[in-house]
Amino acid sequence: MNIEDSARLSFRLMGKTDVQAFWELDQDPEVMRFITDGKPSSVETINEVFMPRLFAYRDSKKGWGIWQVSDKKSQEYLGWVLVRPMDFFSTTPKSNDLELGWRFFKKTWGKGYATESAIAVKNAFASRSDIHYVSALALEGNIGSISVMKKMGMTFIKKYLHNDPLGDFTAVHYQMSVK
Repeated sequence: MNIEDSARLSFRLMGKTDVQAFWELDQDPEVMRFITDGKPSSVETINEVFMPRLFAYRDSKKGWGIWQVSDKKSQEYLGWVLVRPMDFFSTTPKSNDLELGWRFFKKTWGKGYATESAIAVKNAFASRSDIHYVSALALEGNIGSISVMKKMGMTFIKKYLHNDPLGDFTAVHYQMSVK
């Protein structure tokens, strides 16, 4: 599966050769504020936790994984968008409801890249008959991510304790129908 370029952005499914790119993005405490309380990820954490977790759900045919987002003209790496079945790490993953997530370098914030890329990813999956919803989760205080969800057209579903193998957290869940 491919994600079509948007007005300013191009997309590529990331994989084993992208450890350095994942690590670089995770070095800014502001980028990591709502993920690890601002603690940058080590290369060991990327290799031992992040990559195995990514490859648990990555499926290039279905388009699941992490899509690198780059400036279409310069090819500068700006960040990424995650796509996986909602509740993937539970006993009841929802393959008709895709979770979207994003992480971008701080220098790109406020330029609409997260919203533009999330919409492009959502649009790529909207034509598939097996996908009915896209969802996103964030900590309640993550106003930037919640703003992206709202700009995409998602609506608030609930606030709840989200269970995850890496640690449970109180999440706000936003969702939209793609049908």
